[in-house]
Amino acid sequence: MAYQCTRTVDPGIPRQLTAEYRPARPAKYVDRKAIRILTVDGESEDADLLIPGLRRHGYVAERVATGAAALQQYRKVDLLLVDLDLPDLDGVELCRHIRSVCDVAIIVVTARDTEIDRVLSLRSGADDYVVKPCSLAELSARVEAVMRRVRLQPFVPEGAITIGSLHIDHPTREVRLDGRTIELTRKEFDLLYLLASRPDNVFSRRQIMTQVWGDSEAKYGKYGRTIDTHISSLRGKLGSSRWITTVRGVGFRFRPV
Repeated sequence: MAYQCTRTVDPGIPRQLTAEYRPARPAKYVDRKAIRILTVDGESEDADLLIPGLRRHGYVAERVATGAAALQQYRKVDLLLVDLDLPDLDGVELCRHIRSVCDVAIIVVTARDTEIDRVLSLRSGADDYVVKPCSLAELSARVEAVMRRVRLQPFVPEGAITIGSLHIDHPTREVRLDGRTIELTRKEFDLLYLLASRPDNVFSRRQIMTQVWGDSEAKYGKYGRTIDTHISSLRGKLGSSRWITTVRGVGFRFRPV
C-alpha cells in the first residue's frame, strides 16, 4: 500500500487525518477547489487509494496511467503528481518535456528513494519529490506549499497572444478583435492578458488579486466587487460573455469563442 492510513478516531474525519495530526489552516490558505490535479501513475492500486483521498481533501483529481496520456492532458490542470515508473515513458523524461513547454506545477511521487532519482527529477523541472509510502496529509501539505509558491510568483508577460480572432500584444498593450482595436484600461488589459495566457485554466480570485492587483493578502471583500466589475467590462468590450466564464465558488476561466 503506497499511501499510509492511520486509525480513525472519528468517523467524520478521513482516515489519513486523525486527531493526532490535523494540520491547522495555513496563514496563506490555498483554495483547494481551484486546484486541478492530474495523477500520472501506472499502478491502479495506488491510484485507487490516492484519487478518492485527494477528492476528500477538496481537490479536483483525475488519473492517467501513461506518460502519453499525460502529454495530452497536462495543459488542462494546475499540478501533476508523476510516478517515475510509467509503462511507456520514464517519469524524468516526462517532467523534462513538460517543463520545456509549460510552467505547470509538478511533484514526483514515487517509490524510488535514491539521490540520483531526486537530483534528476528536480533538475528536469519537478517542484518537489515525495517518496512512497506517504500519508495523504503530508502529500496535501506539499501540494499546498508548491501551489503557494507557484501562484504567488509575479506574472511575467511573454509577448503577444493570438487566440482565434483575438490578438493581445503585451509590448504595445494593444488588443484587437476581428481586426478592430479594443480600448481597455490598464487593469482590464492586465486581467485579460493573465486569463488568456492559460486558456481553460481556472484562476482563483486570490490569484487575480496577487498577479493583477499585486496584493496576496487582500480579503475577498476588498477586491471582489472590483474584479467582478472588470470582468463585466471585459465581457462587454469583447462583445460576448463566452470569452470569460465564471466557475462558481472558484474564479474565472478564459475560453476561446
